Amino acid sequence: MKEQEISCRLGCGACCIAPSISSPIPGMPNGKPAGERCIQLNDNNLCKIFGQPDRPAVCSQFKADRDICGGSNQYAIDVLTELETLT
Repeated sequence: MKEQEISCRLGCGACCIAPSISSPIPGMPNGKPAGERCIQLNDNNLCKIFGQPDRPAVCSQFKADRDICGGSNQYAIDVLTELETLT
C-alpha cells in the first residue's frame, strides 16, 4: 500500500478541534471534548506547545494524511468529525 502521509497544512487546526483528546493538555487537565478548540490552538490555528514535552503524545503522533486532510481545512474537519463519531 502506498504511503499517504503529506505535509501538515499550517493554519488548518482540524486535528486540534474535531477529535476528542482524553489525555491532559496544559490548561485542559481533563483533555478536551470533540468539536471544542484546544486551548493551545492560537488565533492562526497553530499549536502553541508544538514540539514541547508537555504536548500530548496523541497530538505528537498524529501525521497528516491525504485521505484525512484532503485539500481543505473544512474537508479535514468533516472527515475527523465523522471518524470521531464512528469510534
